[in-house]
Amino acid sequence: MTARFADAAAAVLRQNDLGHLTVASPRLYPHQWSWDTAFIAVGISRLSVPRAVAEMRSLLAAQWPSGMIPHIVFDRPSGYFPGPERWRSEVALDPPALRTSGICQPPVHSVALACILREGRRRGGSDRRAAEEFVADTLPAWLAWHRWLAASRDPDGTGLVEIHHSWESGMDNSPRWDLPYSRISPGPMEPFTRTDTRHVGDAGQRPTDAEYRRYIWLVDQMVAARYDEESIRKTIDFKVADVFFSALLALGAEIIGELAEEFGRPSDAAEMRCVAARFRAGVASTVSPETGLARDRDLRGDGWLATATLCGFAPLISGADPDVMARQRELLLGPDWCGHEGLRHAVPPSTSPAAEQFDARRYWRGPQWPVMTWLFSWAARRHGDTELAGGLREESLRQLGDLTFAEYYDPMTGQALGSSAQSWTAAAALDWTAWS
Repeated sequence: MTARFADAAAAVLRQNDLGHLTVASPRLYPHQWSWDTAFIAVGISRLSVPRAVAEMRSLLAAQWPSGMIPHIVFDRPSGYFPGPERWRSEVALDPPALRTSGICQPPVHSVALACILREGRRRGGSDRRAAEEFVADTLPAWLAWHRWLAASRDPDGTGLVEIHHSWESGMDNSPRWDLPYSRISPGPMEPFTRTDTRHVGDAGQRPTDAEYRRYIWLVDQMVAARYDEESIRKTIDFKVADVFFSALLALGAEIIGELAEEFGRPSDAAEMRCVAARFRAGVASTVSPETGLARDRDLRGDGWLATATLCGFAPLISGADPDVMARQRELLLGPDWCGHEGLRHAVPPSTSPAAEQFDARRYWRGPQWPVMTWLFSWAARRHGDTELAGGLREESLRQLGDLTFAEYYDPMTGQALGSSAQSWTAAAALDWTAWS
């Protein structure tokens, strides 16, 4: 079974490989996405360390002078919307090195760095040299990325990352964002035509047209502000403290700090340890004493956003007090989540089946995402919970047994949903098959 999985997953990554980068999926996502790239590089490292290095370097080539890594890199013409003509990154970059979007995504890149370095050292020889040289050479860029997030997206030092679009969270239409979006009434806009619904069998799996209009309204607001962070913070209609993003920044800064220490940058290491501690504490501060779940905060409405979604388990990513971790683990495996009696596979859905907002087939409102299961299993392994890590791995590999490597799955029926041959799903499967 393991060899069959590995061969099939490797075939997906190879078919989506353009030579200089791997597209997220062949039809629905024909460009390079920031956090997809990190997950994809983890899988590719199991096939070729130099190719994984090249994948990460291709993303870094689009890094903005500020340190921000944009969430999409447009490397070739396509019918994707919103494309570079709508994002207009040239209003902030003159001239832009590459055509990109103007927002970011969660900083999971340090996880990829750690995995590439681990695999390079396991293989030895030229692979070890390639991995170590890559980390040493690019550490300044990764440090700049984490510094930008800590300064520009948490100017008040709360330990929580402020996002200005739900696309920055990676969980576009999650019920996490229902209340903030309900307050947004788009004004006059340049007309647009969606293309995403053309590439799925059921358009009902995707965000609604009303949701999409709000998404593009926010893009237009940021273009009008010329992507100036201070101006955006004052004028944007969507302003939320994202607890899951914050947990990933805590984890990312911790790993970057470890790498900086190892590669002879002690002052940078100390700085990153402080960033990690700050955001770890920020995540812990959001945990509800009643539910035990972490919460986002609506910075326009100034209130907690407490819908039972996957972000509630942010402390399992960032690390936390042992009592908090124990309660989170119990909740994750309990009857409202992985232990829900209706689930086909016992892996975390994006929204609790016990929540009224749960929708089993609609994008981030219920389906299970293998890449998120991989992330939680990887973090559990890092934190020493090998039992949880192994259980999530085994159950997800069973879910992926159809070898479609779908974007996400109906948690009740197990049906593959979204786009098939999704690169980050294949990458997760490939890495899992190599675990010992």
